[in-house]
Amino acid sequence: MALKAAFVFVAPDVDPQKHRATVVTPQVELTAVAVRDYTQAVEVCQALVEEGIVAIELCGGFGHSGAARVAEAVKGKAAVGVVRFDCHPGLEGKSGDDLFG
Repeated sequence: MALKAAFVFVAPDVDPQKHRATVVTPQVELTAVAVRDYTQAVEVCQALVEEGIVAIELCGGFGHSGAARVAEAVKGKAAVGVVRFDCHPGLEGKSGDDLFG
């Protein structure tokens, strides 16, 4: 059985139902999902866990508080990791913490 993982990234004006794709390999099933802010990330990650996702990687746009919010929301039902950028180039050089609190 393949590892079910997700990559979640922040971007303006997105719909996580529409802006979502899954790649299936023999060892990993990876779902990439776009979210507009931390609140939506929490909701999406909770739903991903319900779908069987056991590993969630957050994009570099998530700051420390955003990553903590997601980790708290999934309550240990999935491992949460983070790609680190303190100043993300896709968010005008800011951290998601600066943008989403």
